[in-house]
Amino acid sequence: MIATQAFDPETFRREAREIIDWIADYWQTLVNKPVLSQVDPGWVRAQLPMLAPEQPESLQAVLADMDRVIMPGLTHWQHPGFFAYFPANTSGPSIYGELLTAGLGVQGMLWATSPACTELETHVLDWLQQLLGLPARFASTATGGGVIQDSASSGVLCALIAARERATAQQSNASGLHQREQPLVAYTSTDAHSSVEKAVAIAGIGRDWIRKIPTNTRGEMDTTALAAAMRGDADSGNRPFFVAATVGTTSCGAFDPVLEIATCTRLHNAWLHIDAAWAGAAAICPELRQAIVAGAECADSWGFNPHKWLLVNFDCHTLWVADRGALTRALSVKPEYLHNPASQSGAVIDYSDWQVPLGRRFRALKLWMTLRMIGAHALRQHILQHVALAAEFAGWVRADPRFELLCEPSLSLVCFALRAGDKASAELLYSVNQSGVLFCSHAKVSGRYAIRLAIGGTLTQKVHVASAWQALITCADALEKSQS
Repeated sequence: MIATQAFDPETFRREAREIIDWIADYWQTLVNKPVLSQVDPGWVRAQLPMLAPEQPESLQAVLADMDRVIMPGLTHWQHPGFFAYFPANTSGPSIYGELLTAGLGVQGMLWATSPACTELETHVLDWLQQLLGLPARFASTATGGGVIQDSASSGVLCALIAARERATAQQSNASGLHQREQPLVAYTSTDAHSSVEKAVAIAGIGRDWIRKIPTNTRGEMDTTALAAAMRGDADSGNRPFFVAATVGTTSCGAFDPVLEIATCTRLHNAWLHIDAAWAGAAAICPELRQAIVAGAECADSWGFNPHKWLLVNFDCHTLWVADRGALTRALSVKPEYLHNPASQSGAVIDYSDWQVPLGRRFRALKLWMTLRMIGAHALRQHILQHVALAAEFAGWVRADPRFELLCEPSLSLVCFALRAGDKASAELLYSVNQSGVLFCSHAKVSGRYAIRLAIGGTLTQKVHVASAWQALITCADALEKSQS
């Protein structure tokens, strides 16, 4: 009985069609929904029964509650008016890949547990390494290679653990950093993603041993300050071991000067990790590539999120390392029950040795299907269109005397504010987000409250960017009238 309830092929055929139709209808009507959820805290839970059902319910009942309960509680990340944070877009081929992954239900922890799961991942990441123009040292045919992680946070954690093991020759910080002769120190900029600080804490380095280097007026890491901090730590008996550079910061899309940072890391034999989580996708465009991959030849690891701007759904972070041995020595654990002839031969990759968890999903399938069914040319056009729209939006900001750009646009990200000050800008953001037409987020840029407009949605076209600008100026007009 339970097997039939869990999976009956004919029932699955019928119900799967209904779900696909529901998703297609959702996408068709998405533009008519408010981008930001309008429910109060606790509203969704209040609509649900207190106890789980004892008896099975129909798909129709579940889909009815999707419409009645779940839909009002969603912020629609695939809405063409979603401009907040960075995009987390998807596409038909990526959804197909996700569906096939769930349907196959394989575990890719070892080559032996599903050879296709491993070999497709290796192959598709070599494709992507070439499309991005990354150095050959990151290819699987060299000393390095790529691996798919769930997110950039996991990518930086794995890189940091590998750096720690390289620096300490397999000694952990469990005995306490202050009992070491040389405590380890990590470095990143004040505008780097919070995942760097979190990784330092998780890896046992300790939050007191991360140096947040100031940035210049463009949001780029100050390499003079970095060199001084690393030299000061070394002179004090500490060991600089890890530097995270950002290509495309969250606040304003700044690119750290990677080549100058690499000069500092070489002096101390520190690991250089490059976090290009958002901006990295744009490297598939030759005309945008140079600034994005500059200095990658000096890096020990480099990662970006195809789930941000490359039409692959969350979660999919691609991490490349120049020396895969450094990563696997840090993360490999092989109990008896995982021993098998293929692994022991050394002729295969076991991706469980490249990540924190043992188990792993077949994420390569959706990346492979997206690249095959959409193609590199269309992906380039998708990105170039968004970059052009950001430039056009920035022109509208410049032309309105009430507004100002707080920095030059970075790819498809525009940071702007009202000249009337931070309070007025915050009020404008709140007002426009309540309109339902768009959703933007904020950051601090050179000490100023900035409204961020990040273009990158699968469905976002010029008409949606123009509607966003119209909503902004309409709300700005209303704020002016209310204050006069």
